[in-house]
Amino acid sequence: MGVYTTIDPATGDETAEYPEISDAELNDLIGRSAAAYRSWRTTPLEQRRAVLTRAAEIQREQSDELAKLLTLEMGKPIAQAKGEVELVASIYQYYADHMEEYMADEPLSITGSGTAVVRTEPIGPLVGVMPWNFPYYQVARFAAPNIALGNTIILKHARNCPQSALAIERVLDEAGLPAGVYLNAFISSAQVADAVADPRVQGVSLTGSEKAGSAVGEVAGRNRKKCVLELGGSDPFIVLDDADVDAAAAVAVVGRLSNGGQACTASKRFIVQDSVYDEFVRKFLDGMARWEAGDPTSPETKLGPLASTAGVEELDELVHEALSRGAEILLGGNRPEGAGAYYPATVLTGVTPQMRAFSEELFGPVAVVYRVGSLDEAIDLANNSPFGLSSSVFTSDADKANRVAEELETGMVWINSTSKSSPDLPFGGVKGSGVGRELAKYGFNEFANKKLVRNPQGRQVKEG
Repeated sequence: MGVYTTIDPATGDETAEYPEISDAELNDLIGRSAAAYRSWRTTPLEQRRAVLTRAAEIQREQSDELAKLLTLEMGKPIAQAKGEVELVASIYQYYADHMEEYMADEPLSITGSGTAVVRTEPIGPLVGVMPWNFPYYQVARFAAPNIALGNTIILKHARNCPQSALAIERVLDEAGLPAGVYLNAFISSAQVADAVADPRVQGVSLTGSEKAGSAVGEVAGRNRKKCVLELGGSDPFIVLDDADVDAAAAVAVVGRLSNGGQACTASKRFIVQDSVYDEFVRKFLDGMARWEAGDPTSPETKLGPLASTAGVEELDELVHEALSRGAEILLGGNRPEGAGAYYPATVLTGVTPQMRAFSEELFGPVAVVYRVGSLDEAIDLANNSPFGLSSSVFTSDADKANRVAEELETGMVWINSTSKSSPDLPFGGVKGSGVGRELAKYGFNEFANKKLVRNPQGRQVKEG
């Protein structure tokens, strides 16, 4: 059997280990989830609301303790870890506040006699497969709306954050969530496939790599199960010739380096019009150089280690493959000696389609900058990617901003800002970035049965 292991990425020290559960234990887990669904789906909304409200309160009450686990397990700087804890609290509270609105019957205006309404109902036990880069947030944006809706959750977390995974289950238990509604599962990839195929399970949500998404999506499709897949991105950050360059450069640094650059929606490809290119690059390099990697437990640290040495090695390989093919390094690029999964803030230019860094996701503090001559060229380059998650455009011209927003092939567009998560904003992408949406009402409805109830003899529903 495999294990789930906590390895401090700042030191390389192993601090905890948990074994995978057996197939028999997984079967029991699915049975418990199915049994809990039968009662949870009919639990009054006020009770569900109370659980999520209390979960939000516990997140805030235990912020220090919960944040320290993020720092320990994936190297997130402590100040950013506390920010993630608060974001999760806001998600729990958002669905507590909106579940009644989102579950209200929707009367339809129909041509025939009688009435027709669409009801929003749960569908059953769901499997979640979640990554390590935002151990609490990624889970909350899947679990919170589905707990509110009345579904039950079996959650397989990443192997390197088992203590964070257990903390999520503990918080929900302390909040009063009935046994079996949310279950942590230390299982293998093969067991994930078995769980998704199980007839008691009705859907699966995965955030992770393209390879993992393809594997889970294939199992879901073969077994006719609903799936939501969030598979990463290589987000363009476009700076047009009329942009506020000071503001754009400052935001670009945060957009690239927050969470160590280990975010699907991190700004990764900086596409800058020729007339402001030199100024932007100069200010961008100055800002990037100020984010020196340090101890993630210090409140002053903004750039900690990557989550693992494997992540460092993969990132370094992409950088040096680009350099070997003619790319130029403007900053960083030298992997430091010594313990810890550290990598410096790095900026590349001269990256071409022949290099892996052009089309693959750089999951770490590495930026690629491009010079373009026109707005059309900027849009074309931005869309020349297998991904389509989020994007940013900096301009002082509202018409240009709207045109870019219309033509970008992404699920999200931010104007004069980098991507930010909020419970009331839908999250998701197109192309290789996956299918489906999370958060807001859109995430609430992904695993809902939109049931039509038609009564031809009932009172006529009229428009207005």
